[in-house]
Amino acid sequence: MKTREDAPNGERGPVQVITRAAAILRALEDQPAGLSLGQIAQRVDLARSTVQRIVAALEAEKLLIAASPNGRVRLGPTLLRLAASVQSDFVSLCRPYLLRLSNELRETVDLAAVRRDGMVFIDQVVGSQRLRTVSAVGETFPLYCTANGKAYLAQLGNDAIEQLIGRSYPARTPHTLTSLDSLVQDLRRVRRTGVAFDREEHTVGVCAAGVVLRDTLGNYVAISVPVPAQRFKDHEAAIAERLLATKHAVESQLEAAAA
Repeated sequence: MKTREDAPNGERGPVQVITRAAAILRALEDQPAGLSLGQIAQRVDLARSTVQRIVAALEAEKLLIAASPNGRVRLGPTLLRLAASVQSDFVSLCRPYLLRLSNELRETVDLAAVRRDGMVFIDQVVGSQRLRTVSAVGETFPLYCTANGKAYLAQLGNDAIEQLIGRSYPARTPHTLTSLDSLVQDLRRVRRTGVAFDREEHTVGVCAAGVVLRDTLGNYVAISVPVPAQRFKDHEAAIAERLLATKHAVESQLEAAAA
């Protein structure tokens, strides 16, 4: 009779250990308070003694750290440094595409990453127009009333959206969608076309279009083009077209790099 510790010969040894370590790291994702060894063992379907050995090795490399005095552990600083390095590489990869898009449109182009219930700007190319929109890298914006935020929300199911941001939202402008029902109706179009729009929903006088894709770690990131409202309507279709082309070009580059 096989137990959960049993495995075919081809799965034993270092490869099996790596697979189990990866499963433990994934189990601790989105667990800022950490998990106990027993909780991890239950989630990854391994014996507690096995989990204890692997956790000890991961702690030695600072991939895990103690989360409490009673044995809970959480993801450690080494993973954060590795993730930051990957994000930096992704920003560098995207930069030429952002520059090209900005030159084509003569508008500002932003790159943003998801941070729980917001989007944080991680790169920006400022447009050449005299009247232009500029935000600071590192600034965080809400999901429900921004083009990049709505592009991300369109990837989620409606139940997941409600769990993440609730059913009602503050009105930042007279144009803000303030209920889940109205937001979901707008997201249906985003799911169909692949492009999200902010029509003065976050800031009066500023509109934007945005698309979403995944970085090298599989995390969602968004490319968006904010434009003063007075010239957005006449250029909306062209902005959407170039955003989609940029998204596909970046995705093709990522596929080529992974091959």
